[in-house]
Formats: sequence, C-alpha cells, structure tokens
Amino acid sequence: MIDNQEVEILIVEDNLADAELTIRTLKKQKLANNLIHLEDGAKALDFIFGRGEFSGRNINQIPKVILLDLKMPKVNGLEVLEKLKLDPQMKSIPVVILTSSAEHPDVQKAYDLGANSYIVKPVNFNDFSKTINGLGMYWMVVNKAIK
Repeated sequence: MIDNQEVEILIVEDNLADAELTIRTLKKQKLANNLIHLEDGAKALDFIFGRGEFSGRNINQIPKVILLDLKMPKVNGLEVLEKLKLDPQMKSIPVVILTSSAEHPDVQKAYDLGANSYIVKPVNFNDFSKTINGLGMYWMVVNKAIK
C-alpha cells in the first residue's frame, strides 16, 4: 500500500528498463524525492482515482506531473490520458507522453486529448538520460504547478 504522502512524479511505464533509467536519472539529479512507478494504465487509474488496491489513498494528493507511456497492457496511455482530462479534479495534472511511438496519429491523438508534451524516447542511453534530466528540471523546477 502506498501511503498518503505527496507524489511528485507518477511514472506509468511497462518497460522496466526504461522505468529504472528514468527513476535513476531523476533521483541522481535530486529532482524527485517522492515518485511512484506503475506498470500499466489500469493501475495508474486506480492510483489516481483511489480505487482497488489504492482505495483510501488521499486523491487530493495529485502528482506534480505524470510521465505516461502509450503502448501498455490492460489500459493504454491514450485511454489513461482521456480519463484524466475528462475529470474536473484531475484534468490540471500535467501529462507528458514519454513513448517510443513517433507515429503521427499517436502524437495527434495525445494532443487532442490534452497531453502537455509528447516526447519520443531516445534509443541511445546518454540521450535518454539527458532527455529525462531536462524533463525533470522543467516539470519539477521551472514549471509553475496548480496547487
């Protein structure tokens, strides 16, 4: 069970290697003390809306940003994004699509549904780390979040 402390970054990613690299980079740069990694969209929705294994979680403790993969089992990233942006309380959470898909229909649909940013994961390790570092710096330090 995840406690009710504030979650700064919610990472929704089914590729464990990508998730680990993202987490390591953010922690190394001291950009996120409280982050949660979930492996699929169904768990992400349960976490955000305080359902299932996350029932009782204070849903008023919303993440400062969600890093969301698109191609996931159970519920894909576009479905998660749509449900978030349709909810009056959750629609203000910044959602950054972080995916391997550079397909135009995915990019268009993500922005149509309210994504705040769309980033294609670099394949090269160093480029991936630099991208995550830049993302973390922007969303955790530069961006002004709604409280």
